[in-house]
Amino acid sequence: MSIVITGVGSYIPEVIVKNSNFLKNVFVNKDGSLIDQPNEVTVEKLKNITGIEERRYVEDDKVTSDIATIAAERAIKDAGIDPEELDYIIVGQNFGDVRKGSNQTDQVPNIAARVKHKLRIKNPSCVTYDVIFGCPGWLEGVIQAQAFIKAGMAKKCLIIGAETLSRVVDPHDRDSMIFADGAGATIIEKSDQPGGILAHETASYTYSEAPYLDYNISEHKEEAKSNIQYVKMSGRRIYNFALTKVPQAMKSCYDKSGKSIGELKKIFLHQANEKMDDAMCERFFKLYDKEAPENVMPMNIHKLGNSSVATLPTLLDQVRKGEIEGHQLEKGDILIFASVGAGMNINAMVYQY
Repeated sequence: MSIVITGVGSYIPEVIVKNSNFLKNVFVNKDGSLIDQPNEVTVEKLKNITGIEERRYVEDDKVTSDIATIAAERAIKDAGIDPEELDYIIVGQNFGDVRKGSNQTDQVPNIAARVKHKLRIKNPSCVTYDVIFGCPGWLEGVIQAQAFIKAGMAKKCLIIGAETLSRVVDPHDRDSMIFADGAGATIIEKSDQPGGILAHETASYTYSEAPYLDYNISEHKEEAKSNIQYVKMSGRRIYNFALTKVPQAMKSCYDKSGKSIGELKKIFLHQANEKMDDAMCERFFKLYDKEAPENVMPMNIHKLGNSSVATLPTLLDQVRKGEIEGHQLEKGDILIFASVGAGMNINAMVYQY
């Protein structure tokens, strides 16, 4: 028995937010002092480091469960299944439904239950729950779903990664320019065909790393008086952490697959920072005393930004559709997925397409 991805779908919001949109923001340092350089310089540094030129924000009338449902509908259609056959709906998300004009999170009922409701699924045996696992949430959902299938507890599962980070970013924090909105979904099923999920790895580093990405008040002194909380991260600490731990997790995972490094065709990395992803890719291959091959790592961060849990399934959907120039998948290709995020959590999965 193998466990395979049979359907993929995504929702990319229509609102395009270019870097120039941030030129009028008032950015502050961690101590609350004004950043002593023109915004043009701040924005250009962001582009040079992360590769982000623009990002997508969700439309005003939509929330996370809405875009998760759209992505789910597309994945279900792609798989050609009856949604009533689903045994689990697992949603990787972190902030729930946050409506325009508010940054209060709404997570009751959970987003997976809302998606099931919006899909009009009647089957009570279709179980719904959310995975709050930072950016690796979608991949962790896939790992959990394959465990259910292996254990005989499920045959078909819907795993979604969806986020509307634009609703929880601090306009005075330059890190806010990284974040974006989006949703991606996959159907995974058991199959008699070879391939599918070959190996997986998950790790959580919490001893000193847990506060690297959290929810906190603004550093802007006037904004802080409101006591409203926003997503916050220690960018440099995360960068250094990821460069050390992610390649190690990827190697450990890949070694379990039984495949040689020469068989690896594509690396799907969480789209957080172009320079960081390039460095993680290079360090991963160096663990095998190899140089990273050209064109091994598709990226969509330049136009879509960092949409957290949505980046991996969205990237997979785009590559399958031929929407990432120079990248395509063929039957039998060996892939590795990897992500890092709040927790700090890391996971990886080797997959034969």
